[in-house]
Amino acid sequence: MQRLLIKGGTIISMDSDIGDLASADIMIEDGKIDQIGENLVVQDGVETIDASDKIVMPGLVDAHLHTWQTAIRGIAGDWSLSDYARNMHAGLATGYTPEDLYISTLVGSLNQINAGVTTLFDWCHNNPTPAHTDRAIDALIESGIRAIFGHGTPKPNLDQGGVPTSELLHPEDEVKRIRAERIADDGGLVGLALCIRGTDLASYEATAHDIRLARKYGLIASAHLGAKLPSGRKTPDGVLRLADAGLLGPDFNSVHSNKLSDEELRVMVEAGVSFTMAPEVEAQMGHGLPVTGRLRDFGVAPSIGIDVESNIGSDMIWAARFALQLQRGLDNAALNEAGKEADAISINARRALEWVTIEGARALRMADRVGSIAPGKQADLILIDMNHLGLIPCNNPLETVLFQSTSANIDTVIIAGKTVKRGGQLLFPDLDRHKQALVESGRRLLHDFSRAAV
Repeated sequence: MQRLLIKGGTIISMDSDIGDLASADIMIEDGKIDQIGENLVVQDGVETIDASDKIVMPGLVDAHLHTWQTAIRGIAGDWSLSDYARNMHAGLATGYTPEDLYISTLVGSLNQINAGVTTLFDWCHNNPTPAHTDRAIDALIESGIRAIFGHGTPKPNLDQGGVPTSELLHPEDEVKRIRAERIADDGGLVGLALCIRGTDLASYEATAHDIRLARKYGLIASAHLGAKLPSGRKTPDGVLRLADAGLLGPDFNSVHSNKLSDEELRVMVEAGVSFTMAPEVEAQMGHGLPVTGRLRDFGVAPSIGIDVESNIGSDMIWAARFALQLQRGLDNAALNEAGKEADAISINARRALEWVTIEGARALRMADRVGSIAPGKQADLILIDMNHLGLIPCNNPLETVLFQSTSANIDTVIIAGKTVKRGGQLLFPDLDRHKQALVESGRRLLHDFSRAAV
């Protein structure tokens, strides 16, 4: 039996029954939280982490990341959505070898852990061959992160047979192979989902096929939806048709959703669809305003993903803060336009932290395992150093986390009871060699892209 004691931490549990605790212990046994309480009695020899100057909270959930783009960071900061489609999918993506996919996914996943993310939805839509897929899965497993590998499909204009992308069906043979050979349905650290084109990019028939395929294997189907105006969608009435056919449900994840109508959002909410937003990328690339407030008005909450690794940094706390303050600003502006002053805050800080913890877990159908601190749940935890110059004095731990802290304040990360970061340092072997391999991969990809563009 492996046991670990987190001693005397300031706990933000994100669990309504546990609440926040000023000073408490967490006993971990065999990767799960066994007990929470003050001055827990333990046997000699149990490994102990002194958390008396730390905030302890659930590991963060990044519900949407194209991790394969890690090697080409820092290139998309001035891109629109059309720039991204042309330069990334039709250009850079086509130069990736399986080893490029591996090193980007590995270092990108390690960066997520370093930033306090313990659960990642790796939305991989640059896997043109089984070898690409396998190396991405290899990287997730090697990194030690808890992840869902989202098996996507590349987006060329035509496949080799000349079939339009909008009519291509998600390949069942490959899904069967991955399930049989790579990712078993056994509750391990790495799970499987299908990342489908959806009705923004595909026909109704292809989308319906892909959702049914995901359901056949008990998988989430996730799609980018509502990033385009109806006139620019392949199937403008697709969402309503899917709802009428009973193809929307808790196993469907809608990413972005900005330009969906209120009626489309309503039927999706009624069906139990989960929503993931990427507010910073959406603001830049013209998707529209995040759906935070519109979903709130329907009585549900979103999860958050960083989205484009080539564009912005993977700081989930910043993403939650950005989304919160943007929505507060929109709510206040609406009051002002009605001739009223804002005399109360429209969304509180705790709600924003829920978006990157328990709501992320719910979106990935993992809320029974991660996203909050409670007995029986997986021991996926992060410890934030309250003595940091930018955080002290920590008068309100939850507000300190959301409004003052960044990924640089993550002292310790624990995944399934295993300490993977301690004292501000990742505990991963030979990290410098992997970083150099990432640099070399990015240089070659960008060089080849530049030559092709001349």
